[in-house]
Amino acid sequence: MLMKYTRILMLALVAMVGFTAPGQAESGREIDDHVNATLEHFYSHVRGGHELARKARGVLVFPAIIKAGIGIGGEYGEGALRIDGQTADYYNSVSASIGFQLGVEQRSVVILFMTDGALESFRHAHGWKVGVDGSIAIITLGAGASVDSSKITSPVVGFILDPKGLMYNLTLEGSKISRISK
Repeated sequence: MLMKYTRILMLALVAMVGFTAPGQAESGREIDDHVNATLEHFYSHVRGGHELARKARGVLVFPAIIKAGIGIGGEYGEGALRIDGQTADYYNSVSASIGFQLGVEQRSVVILFMTDGALESFRHAHGWKVGVDGSIAIITLGAGASVDSSKITSPVVGFILDPKGLMYNLTLEGSKISRISK
């Protein structure tokens, strides 16, 4: 466990100086199993989420993004891009921060590419930076609310979940998402 947090902090330091750390992913099967479980969790906690995902051109799922920090912080997670229900590629998400922070947290992220253009732009980028290469409209819902897919107008929308359900007031700004090789 300590090794995993050390890896996160090292990746944060590397990200701060502008380099991309090479991805060392779990096996494809392990990532796919975690993605399946995360999608089931998403569908059960976000009413209308299944319909929205069916309309999306691509669904990028990070089952676990771990954030750790002691003054200098970092986040790291691995996931998969699904197109037509099939895994197309594997990705990692890395970000770093400096400031008052202490502790560790985990969250899941589901990003939906609602247009062909948004999906293609993401897939052709060499390291897609949230807020620079593309914006993600984070969807927040009140308790018992549902997503109305006919009212979603953003080309890229995201949901941030914790083990209990949808999380609020979080952002993905500053995250760099890169394809990892298997």
